[in-house]
Amino acid sequence: MKSRNRFLVFTLTVVLALCTAVQAAGSTGTNEKQTVSSIVQMIPAAVDMKETDGPGNLYALSAVLMDGDSGRVLYEKEGYTARPNASTTKVMTCILALENGAGDDYAEVSKNAASQPEIKLNLKEGEQYYLEDLLYSLMLKSHNDTAVAIAEHIGGSVEGFARMMNEKAKEIGCTNTHFVTPNGLDSADAGGIHQTTARDLALIMSYAIKNKTFLHITQTRDYSFSDISGKRQFSVHNANAFLDMTQDAVSGKTGFTGNAGYCYVAACENEGRTFIISLLGCGWPNNKTYKWKDAMKLLEYGKANFHKETYWQEPKLPEIPVSDGIEEETAEDSKSFVTENREKLGDAYVTGEIKITDSDKKKQILLKDGEKVTCHLRLEKNLTAPVKKGQQIGQVTFSLGELVLDNYLVTADRNIVKITYLWCVNKVFHDFFH
Repeated sequence: MKSRNRFLVFTLTVVLALCTAVQAAGSTGTNEKQTVSSIVQMIPAAVDMKETDGPGNLYALSAVLMDGDSGRVLYEKEGYTARPNASTTKVMTCILALENGAGDDYAEVSKNAASQPEIKLNLKEGEQYYLEDLLYSLMLKSHNDTAVAIAEHIGGSVEGFARMMNEKAKEIGCTNTHFVTPNGLDSADAGGIHQTTARDLALIMSYAIKNKTFLHITQTRDYSFSDISGKRQFSVHNANAFLDMTQDAVSGKTGFTGNAGYCYVAACENEGRTFIISLLGCGWPNNKTYKWKDAMKLLEYGKANFHKETYWQEPKLPEIPVSDGIEEETAEDSKSFVTENREKLGDAYVTGEIKITDSDKKKQILLKDGEKVTCHLRLEKNLTAPVKKGQQIGQVTFSLGELVLDNYLVTADRNIVKITYLWCVNKVFHDFFH
């Protein structure tokens, strides 16, 4: 019995000595979390996009050329200045109707809708139409009475629909847009005048073309329909002449009011690249063709100067030391760990895992010659146990100049348990008595 007591005293003495050694070894430089930053593969930063690098002189007061896939502005001329945007507004009206209504919905024409000014389909109060037919009228011929009939059907009122438009604009990422009417006629309310920016308008179009029905409607050259009673027959022809000027054009919407001037927004595709063109204040009568000239200039500039590139780079992730800890599997599996590995106590490591999907690794962006994507890696320099598998220990950021393309979390690849006095006592008793 005395020998057993002496052995217990001896064992506890060893445990205390080991714990003291572990704490001393792990205390250096771990009181505060430290991070290490590195630039993976040191890729050059993006070249600044100056107006002198662009397509030359444009008629439009505001213009934007955007990468339709990433939303990156490739060129802008007063692209962030808010201006009236006339019937290009109807891109938003159409996409809201597609998302919140059904094509076979009945829309009844109100007195307000029937009283809208030209350009109009000449709807009559009390008539009923299929929503799908009204969308062709809206996007092919830009009828103002049609827009109001759609808005009242979807939003309950023009004001209610305007709230939906502004909420959707914010959801898409617009930062300086205020909608008052569904048809884009010059107007104002308590929130300000009806306006957007060339950048915001391009963003709305880049969102809209992801809807296949929107694309189908805006690519249709001619469409015929009637009211639900069948008493009145209509035929509309697509006013987007850019569809016939270049095979790259896939969608577009024109617009004009006295305050806005001629406006235009278009989507074009070429060799896997999607270009969005947005023009505001592009001439006034008699300069109706200026928008086609500016649009073609921007399209040709984009095709000649931007190539598509996959930007994922696999960063090298170093091991990160973890003080006061031991890998969970080692601690559980080794029955004689303390007696055989005293010198390794508190000497643990984790390696980072990047939370990314295969589709993320295939992401591409349009780059101008000389531009490169930068990969920035931030990792904790050291950690203190416990560390859980999946715990965030860093971040990988891909950027192009000041534009952040993507952020991906770096997480710990294993569990590290904390070595405490109680852990050491339990381990010793487990090793010697089980």
